[in-house]
Amino acid sequence: MLRTTLVVAAALAVVGTTGCSDPTPPSTPAGHTAPAATSAPPVTPDLTRKLADARAATAKYVNDLPAAQAAGYQIITKMMPNMGYHYLNPKVDAFDVTKPPILVYVKHGDGWQLGALEWVWPEQPTTAPFDGATYGSFDAACHYQDGTFVPAAAEADCAKTAPEGGAPFGFWHPKLTTLHVWLWYHNPDGLFHGTNPLVQG
Repeated sequence: MLRTTLVVAAALAVVGTTGCSDPTPPSTPAGHTAPAATSAPPVTPDLTRKLADARAATAKYVNDLPAAQAAGYQIITKMMPNMGYHYLNPKVDAFDVTKPPILVYVKHGDGWQLGALEWVWPEQPTTAPFDGATYGSFDAACHYQDGTFVPAAAEADCAKTAPEGGAPFGFWHPKLTTLHVWLWYHNPDGLFHGTNPLVQG
């Protein structure tokens, strides 16, 4: 019972601290559209449980990028302003709060800290995976193995190598609906906001 109470309290703390308002909206990275800043989502038992499960499952990656890479996460974007570096696990192909397909990292000097978990879909889910979830979008793009990405309407438009650096082509995706959950890095614009003004390049 005590353990359950502590887990719930931790999850509530995450919801509460990420809901503060900030008068200065962050810039939006190229190709990415973020929802408007929102207040804290409603605290429900289902949201509390899912956030607690997600934190427990991803705690091992918080300050250990090599552990995430060993688990299959590969860089898909370099530093995106007000967001961070995105790492994708291509083996994750279904929604599971304990297995986010994308981890968003923030770099401090030589150290890395997990900031947000991210899920993506071809279209907005008909049922919200988290109570109070809000969504952003990411335009169709070609991704290269060094984290470079280039907007492109179709895979046929993707060059075989990155325009700068010559990294090999990795994959292309159509326009996607995105959902960020800032579990590990305070976001004054909200738990589910696509960008975070505290993340600097």
